[in-house]
Amino acid sequence: MDHRNVSTTSYFIITGFSEEPLWQFFVFLLVLLVYLVSLGGNVTIFLLVCLDHHLHTPMYFFLANLSILDISCSTITLHKILISFISGVNTVPVFECVVQIFAFLSLTCDELLLLTAMSYDRYVAICNPLHYHSVMNFKLCALLSFVCWVCGFLEGIPTFLGLLKLTCYESNKIDHFFCDIVPVLKLSCSDKSFLQLYILTVGVSICGFTPFALTFTSYIFIIAAVLSIRSSGGRRKAFYTCSSHLTVVVCLYTSLVFQYLRPTSSIHLGSNKYFSLLNAAAVPILNPMIYSLKNKDVKAAIGRRTRFAVVLPNA
Repeated sequence: MDHRNVSTTSYFIITGFSEEPLWQFFVFLLVLLVYLVSLGGNVTIFLLVCLDHHLHTPMYFFLANLSILDISCSTITLHKILISFISGVNTVPVFECVVQIFAFLSLTCDELLLLTAMSYDRYVAICNPLHYHSVMNFKLCALLSFVCWVCGFLEGIPTFLGLLKLTCYESNKIDHFFCDIVPVLKLSCSDKSFLQLYILTVGVSICGFTPFALTFTSYIFIIAAVLSIRSSGGRRKAFYTCSSHLTVVVCLYTSLVFQYLRPTSSIHLGSNKYFSLLNAAAVPILNPMIYSLKNKDVKAAIGRRTRFAVVLPNA
């Protein structure tokens, strides 16, 4: 098939990072290592929260949801690099490509909303500690989690339907390592006005700016409350309770800004996929590392589970 002047196509070609075999092998090993570490770390966090009753608190309930999101997001985006290297097949049907875009955008929106819910949890814990357990009860946590998951997937449906209507493409080569909405829209010669308007209004304004504004507002009150604490030890302890979450928020929003919110004229797909790799690989691997290495409760839970696993065979 001629890869230029293509009017209709049944599949896309994912170019990946390079056609050089040695570089492909290096990228494969790097992505495989990162994916396995991310998968192992997030599965560990999820199992710890489920099995250790000391972690049955609102913050760790949301963290377990975040681990599921990270596992799903990294699997959806990185699996094509691994499969194409092993099988040698780098093509993807158009419908499968659209489903991948829908899943990635929905999960990203889910994560932004979930981090917003976690910032509210930190706000209540620091600014209203006496009523924390009555406010952040299981019913509210389950409701917030349900709303985050549902809203994220509902946000992706119009994009999914709009992408299915695109029939004309200038090329069927996607200069990326997975099906992302930016390179696909750049290739399409169909009418994209609805999709572009929807992404600008709902995607950026509602699913991007609104969670950011709510999270930012929560941290304004949190910082004000921390600064009002007289003892340095109290301020340090209060800041410690939200430092892990704040680190994850900064990393995720930074990667998304460089990936999607740069001026159109400055976006080069060849470099944009490296920012996508940061979002797809680095952020999911940071979450379990930050919450395990900086969190005494998680490290204590790992110690309890490890001792239990050692004692059980000897019982």
